[in-house]
Amino acid sequence: MERLQKVLAHAGIASRRKSEELILAGRVKVNGEIVRELGKKVGAGDYIEVDGKPIREEKKIYILLNKPVGYLSTVDDPRGRRTVLDLLADVGGRVYPVGRLDYDTSGLLLLTNDGELTYKLTHPSFEVPKTYLVEVEGKPGRELERLEKGIILEDGLTAPARVERVRTKGNRTFFHLTIHEGRNRQVRRMCAALGYPVKSLKRIRFAYLELGGLPEGQYRYLTEKEIKFLQGLG
Repeated sequence: MERLQKVLAHAGIASRRKSEELILAGRVKVNGEIVRELGKKVGAGDYIEVDGKPIREEKKIYILLNKPVGYLSTVDDPRGRRTVLDLLADVGGRVYPVGRLDYDTSGLLLLTNDGELTYKLTHPSFEVPKTYLVEVEGKPGRELERLEKGIILEDGLTAPARVERVRTKGNRTFFHLTIHEGRNRQVRRMCAALGYPVKSLKRIRFAYLELGGLPEGQYRYLTEKEIKFLQGLG
């Protein structure tokens, strides 16, 4: 279920704000009834009309992007900074990031207009795993085991993580870290709590999806098999 104005915007009727104006003006019907409430939620089985004309169901779009550092995981920015949408060509509709990657984090980011799937992939109850390639300054040893037991941060104890493929190069250490939470800048804060600040961070896996050989700044559409797998999670 999604708010009516959001459904109208996704269908290309108007922007979210203009769609709200259409609703308030009494120009939108749901199942034959005029709706003037901005909080009205609709689902797949509802028949929606604008000025007496039915809206067409929006085609679902699923994109996997290899996000570079220096782009915001949002659809727009009041300060005019670059967003991940600047990396997309005409993909046939509006899409939105599934969760977020920080401005200074790169890697795998999904974008879609499927609100139900977005909820499933981002809600904590589904515990969708996310794996990062982490580079820290220094040479942590058994301290990394603390990540697997949980780290106490200012917003509470983190869930146990998984650490794999630890290697060193000079005074830098690289490892894969898998978490299923989505706290703000969580991986960076976890490593900082150990005393090893993150120098670079890249998400390499989301659910079972991987970047593979996708170049940085490029994107591809998910396959039908990938979409069905994600929809079957939980």
